[in-house]
Amino acid sequence: MSKHLVTSALPYASGITHLGNVVGSTLPADIYARYCRLVGRETLYVCGSDEHGVAITIAADKEGITPQELINKYHAANKTALEKAGIAFDIYDRTSNPLHRETAQEFFREWLSKGLLIEREEEQFYDEDAGMFLPDRYVEGVCPNCGYDKARGDQCDNCGAYYNQLDLKEPRSLVSGKRPVVRATKHWYFKLNEFQQWTEDYIERHVGTWKDNVLQQSRSWLKQGLAERAATRDMAWGIPVPVDGAAGKVIYVWFEAVLGYISATKQWALDQGTPDAWMEWWKGGDTTYTAFLGKDNIVFHTIIFPILLHSREGFILPQNVPANEFLNLEGQKFSKSRNWAIDLHQYVTDFPEAQHIDVMRYVLAVNMPETKDSDFTWKDFQARANNELGSILGNYVNRVMLFTAKNFNATVPAVERVAGEHENVLHASVAASLAAMASNLDAFRFRDAVMDMMNIARAANKYFNDKAPWKAVKEDPADCALTIGTCLQVIRTLSVTVAPVLPNTAVAIQRMLNIPQCSGAPGDVAVGTNVWMDALTPTLPAGHALGEAVILFTKIEDDVIEQEIAKLGGTDAAVPEPEPRISIDDFKKVQLRTGKILSAEPVPKSKKLMKLNVDLGTEQRQILAGIAEHYTAEQLVGMMIVVVANLAPAKLMGLESQGMVLAASNADGKLTLVTPSDTTIGAGAEVR
Repeated sequence: MSKHLVTSALPYASGITHLGNVVGSTLPADIYARYCRLVGRETLYVCGSDEHGVAITIAADKEGITPQELINKYHAANKTALEKAGIAFDIYDRTSNPLHRETAQEFFREWLSKGLLIEREEEQFYDEDAGMFLPDRYVEGVCPNCGYDKARGDQCDNCGAYYNQLDLKEPRSLVSGKRPVVRATKHWYFKLNEFQQWTEDYIERHVGTWKDNVLQQSRSWLKQGLAERAATRDMAWGIPVPVDGAAGKVIYVWFEAVLGYISATKQWALDQGTPDAWMEWWKGGDTTYTAFLGKDNIVFHTIIFPILLHSREGFILPQNVPANEFLNLEGQKFSKSRNWAIDLHQYVTDFPEAQHIDVMRYVLAVNMPETKDSDFTWKDFQARANNELGSILGNYVNRVMLFTAKNFNATVPAVERVAGEHENVLHASVAASLAAMASNLDAFRFRDAVMDMMNIARAANKYFNDKAPWKAVKEDPADCALTIGTCLQVIRTLSVTVAPVLPNTAVAIQRMLNIPQCSGAPGDVAVGTNVWMDALTPTLPAGHALGEAVILFTKIEDDVIEQEIAKLGGTDAAVPEPEPRISIDDFKKVQLRTGKILSAEPVPKSKKLMKLNVDLGTEQRQILAGIAEHYTAEQLVGMMIVVVANLAPAKLMGLESQGMVLAASNADGKLTLVTPSDTTIGAGAEVR
């Protein structure tokens, strides 16, 4: 039987993880791991703290403590908060573990022995006042790509561009605030470029199974061409480079943090008393490895980590990387500096009850940013808690349990009547939803899976209302017994199907049913036992004594929500950050022209791209536009559109695009082309 290895991106131990981080990787990983255990798969869910890198030293400096004190503080805080949020790891380790240092250094030595690392002297920014070489995050300046004036040393947070530190314009040291000088230093570079073709083949093998956003971001990186990349840094904090003459240098966190999944598995194996068992997971051909993460970590897990694994013989590769997009908060980006965030620690402190932990998990799952950014709002949180979890799921369970307690002495009634049409319809609906939910979870469509879960509760509510047992208890007791017996069996089914998303609710229902508790946590299910599909089989015997009925979800009142909203930011922080503005001279550089689409055809192997032949009045252009999911080729032919005419040509899917089509899209993803209201203006007219 195949092993299922599950990892989620290691939370950075420079601060408290927030709900955006949770929905990006740890929650979907936990839902999937619990589901895998429930269907009987041998499952290992591995995570831990990422504790090296410049961000750690910067945060430690700000707090006036050592990096070790900082990581100890936040590792413990995040581990506790995640566990309170119901994230059931098999192990939550840390990259400061000596076993991780040994693992990373072992990989480094192997790269050296295989000639994958080359020693090179390079120039780097040096702060003369501080007496130190400046790692990328200790330098700030103007982005050489977009002009953003708070770009980091190696990456711009505004446009996403990566570049060499020395390409940064107007650099300034974040240590002294002064302009750094340039000095020579020695580093080891990993030959990523030697794996260009291998990586392209690896990525393309997963077309049709990986998410489109994962494929496109990976292809974009590969399109630029892989280059030799520094695998070491001049720093005191990190894993020392295991080479003579490398004093004061550490392995770059880009290369060692991802190895934390392996070292954590090694620690898990040691804890089990089977130190070599980690190899069964990382070197076994029967392991299915799924890596959960947010979109900012995609290339590390689709390009860099696979290359590092491939560079060692026998290691498995990620089979799927179901990365999520970003979660916004009340229409704005999460920002701790503006206090526009919900820390997980804050949430579990404000809402410590088990039911509210599940409400948080449910709302995040329903709003999971699977294909595009999504939004968390406190009003939506309240509405879903009260109107969905409370009124649909909780209300159904409560009605049935109270009715059974009152009319059947809190025991499962003996059913003497054969199931009729109502029962058959309900059973078919439950079976279909159970199968659909399993299919969606296996495809990492968590939003759809939650809908399937709630459809079981909706169907059960309808059945209860249609059968009206409050009437049948007097008029037809046998039918009433059939109805309640059926409803109790569906409640048992729900106790399994809600478990991946609502583990506390699953346990609460099982306690009410007086049956063994199982939420898909480690150790809950024996490997090979399919609790999931067994949930369809009636197992509550007649006369079985039930436990005490409890309310699963109490109503969340307006004042509670108002208090939470009031905690966000303040008067200034609540105002969205203004978009960067451009001058009229900048706008004049863009040449907009009307164009007429002469022909259109979908681009093979692309769901989004449409190849257009556009008449611009004086010439015809081939333009590739991502509109195939919104328009058919027939709809496009003859349409007047607006085109950016002076855009540099670009290659997409091997085809040249000689311009850009203007379109508008709303929050729901609906897209419409920008067209002139008067089409008689003709092709080639200037748009100003």
